[in-house]
Amino acid sequence: MLGDGSSAESASGVRDQRSGVAGGCLLLLVLVLTLATGLSRAAQDNTANAEGWLFANRAYELSFPRDHAAHPDHRIEWWYYTGNLRNAEGRRFGYQLTFFRIGVDPQPVNPSRWAVRDLYMAHLAITDVDGGVHRVAERLNRAGVGWAGARTDVLDVWNEEWRASLQGTTHRLHAVDSHEAGRLSIDLRLDGATTPVLHGDRGFSQKGAVAGNASHYYSFTRLETRGRIEIDGEAFEVTGASWMDHEFGSSFLESSQAGWDWFSIQLDDGTDLMIYTLRLLDGAPDPRSGGTVVTSDGVVHLRLDDFQLTPGRRWTSPVSGASYPVEWRVAVPSLGLALEAVTPLDAQELVTSQSTGVTYWEGTIDVTGTHQGRSVSGRGYLEMTGYAGAPMSGVLR
Repeated sequence: MLGDGSSAESASGVRDQRSGVAGGCLLLLVLVLTLATGLSRAAQDNTANAEGWLFANRAYELSFPRDHAAHPDHRIEWWYYTGNLRNAEGRRFGYQLTFFRIGVDPQPVNPSRWAVRDLYMAHLAITDVDGGVHRVAERLNRAGVGWAGARTDVLDVWNEEWRASLQGTTHRLHAVDSHEAGRLSIDLRLDGATTPVLHGDRGFSQKGAVAGNASHYYSFTRLETRGRIEIDGEAFEVTGASWMDHEFGSSFLESSQAGWDWFSIQLDDGTDLMIYTLRLLDGAPDPRSGGTVVTSDGVVHLRLDDFQLTPGRRWTSPVSGASYPVEWRVAVPSLGLALEAVTPLDAQELVTSQSTGVTYWEGTIDVTGTHQGRSVSGRGYLEMTGYAGAPMSGVLR
């Protein structure tokens, strides 16, 4: 249990994941909800559940900068940053900073600021590719006493001293954690994109057969990144490219869905690709799987029959026992995309026992292949959920 609301919650921690040892978008997310009551199928008007949380609605039109901010009428929300970085000598790093908000009670009866309306979780991970190290830290806090929160008028979300904010068109990321091997931190500026890419139907992403199992979903697919990271007491000035996802709704998955495999890919010809398969309990892909391709010619939205994700070599975690595919073939025949995605470090599993309670794999990948017959390469991030523990549908509906 994450907590019963009777006392203050605050958790932080970091673990060595050199061998997949436990540590802190998807997508997501999985969160929480070992403490929240389950969602009912829908209220009579199909716009909210029985507890009063609003479902994602196809008629809602995303508008910016308004929708970068928090949406407290929805139960589930996250802001997801991942990126691939280098220092001046070419040493490679990947990073992840994710903030989750989970609604517990939309209108607490108790007027005390200690009452739990929302819980906030956060995950920080840095992969030192050349050093073969993956470090993770995590946070869990309630909002009412100011330990965590998110503004509703501008992108500004925090969990203790960890923070993501939008200052003009610049995303600022800051997070610091300490452990026995030294500090783990990021201090980054992300620039370059002013208009986000809307996924699905104008930003409405249907995840299940039931109308309410959906989200509002958009991304900044290529953000020029510079700043400073620290891992195991060593600090590095770095540059590179980041990807940002923001997603919100109140119920996402069906009981028949186990989890997902999600890719964000940035190719050296300027093409950006987000693609995912929702996996059913029997391993088959759900028909609501999809993706988005951004090229110089515009944005193309993909349905399941437009692409193939084929798993290859697998890595077995010595911690969770989960077996994850760490090499993939990615194909979008209509766009002439044929790619191989391989991780440079197998052990990038997160076991988030101090926050979300979810075990998942998320890490940096290298990509090579062809686009319209021309050789391309690039980097990205891969997230795989539902390979360990309970199905993701148990926490996201």
